[in-house]
Amino acid sequence: MTERVATTTGLLPLPDPAKDELSDLKGHQKGDLISGSEREEIAAAYDEYRREVIGDQQSAGLDRITEGQLRWDDMLAHPLSTHDNVDPNGIVRYYDNNNFYRDPQVRGELDFSGDVAAELEAACETISDPAESLQAVLPGPYSLFDLASDEYYGDDADFFGAIADFLAGEVEAFPEHKTLTLHEPSLVENPPNEDLVERLADAVDTVASETDADVVVHTYFGALDEITYAHLMDADVEALGFDLVAGDREDTLSNITEFGTKDAAALGIADGQNTLVESADTLNERVEWFEDQIPVQEFDRLYLSTNTEPFYLPVNKHLAKLEAIAAAAGNIDAEEVTA
Repeated sequence: MTERVATTTGLLPLPDPAKDELSDLKGHQKGDLISGSEREEIAAAYDEYRREVIGDQQSAGLDRITEGQLRWDDMLAHPLSTHDNVDPNGIVRYYDNNNFYRDPQVRGELDFSGDVAAELEAACETISDPAESLQAVLPGPYSLFDLASDEYYGDDADFFGAIADFLAGEVEAFPEHKTLTLHEPSLVENPPNEDLVERLADAVDTVASETDADVVVHTYFGALDEITYAHLMDADVEALGFDLVAGDREDTLSNITEFGTKDAAALGIADGQNTLVESADTLNERVEWFEDQIPVQEFDRLYLSTNTEPFYLPVNKHLAKLEAIAAAAGNIDAEEVTA
């Protein structure tokens, strides 16, 4: 019997009151964004809203709870944007949407930071059983490499390796957690070249080996090309994540048929960028469609979530999607969904 796990990708929408309060506290300029050394009153505000979004996830019926990543002004580039040897300079479009992030220009050695570990430690004060329910979130090594600019290492292979080593050091400092999700949208949006794709599995393993938790490599914005998928399959992780909202999901099935997949999978079944709230029945149909296309394999576990980070969504729509995901996992009755 396949276990269904209701979860989220992390990078959640800021609660509505937080937007005005934090804007007033932080300011309105590029230089006012989170740098890792925010004032005490700003840190206190984030602590308050972190507790709120953790409570929202628990109330929605999720099995895995994220810290929320509310401080991540630069989205997946955040772990670098808060590093002492990185200059977050310039504004760059965040993939193919209307969001922008500061270009993290690496100007020195990527040694230990501890910023994300501190966030998770704070989350553990609100989550009673982090070893059984906390889901840590990080950019995957390739996506962080792709989002950053190298002004120090001077060689793509060396820079990619340094990014992986940096993330591994951060994970080593994490408190106990049940799952680690590595976001890898760049594998779809800007696939690695012939040299880097050969290093992909080793880079992922460098990060994943630093935790005893289940590791999910979550891809989205479409299907991976065959070469990238084949190399990613060599990584020693519990699950790969698939975008079932994207129009090219048949290509995902083709990859699985050709190269196989892991014993568990993460399915992006709700649209993280569209305010339309899918019913629990619709989400369940997407899960069943996926299972029906691969009749030769029974998965140990299916992680159910939005396909992308949901920070794009209004809070009320996001919460309704979380409830629908929980219902599709069988955690709550579909009639309890507030959409």
